Amino acid sequence: MLKGIYPGSFDPITLGHMDIIKRAAHMSDGLIVAVLKNSAKKPLFSIEERVEMIQEAVKDFKNVSVETFDGLTVDFVKGKGANVIFRGLRAVTDFESELQIAQMNRVISPGVETIFMTTSLEYAYLSSTIVREVASYGGDISHFVPEFIEERIYAKYGIIK
Repeated sequence: MLKGIYPGSFDPITLGHMDIIKRAAHMSDGLIVAVLKNSAKKPLFSIEERVEMIQEAVKDFKNVSVETFDGLTVDFVKGKGANVIFRGLRAVTDFESELQIAQMNRVISPGVETIFMTTSLEYAYLSSTIVREVASYGGDISHFVPEFIEERIYAKYGIIK
């Protein structure tokens, strides 16, 4: 049985994230989208808001759930009895840092594998940071995030569309 974890901050979840979730859900018996509580960052959305938005985005996937975690991802993975971490790669620069993390995770927990998934070409440039930046200036983000999330992002910046 393949039980996977797809960790990230998802602030906000993008269509690129959704692409990885769909593909990882198809490959696994169960997938947990694990939302990182990172006290070092000042997120646009609270952890509760992010979980709620992701739950809405994945509601049609029967084998996908959403949880929060803090600390080491590999500890969360072990605690959930999972055996795979899914990570999306957009560019070569992502690979370098992700490879280091995956190698460290294998030392800490040899039974946990990391599967790197290249993002579909249509989302290769996309990140939550870019979405927040474009939205903060009132730019069109309709091609970047699920439709129901678009209004919530603009509302955070006091923009009415």
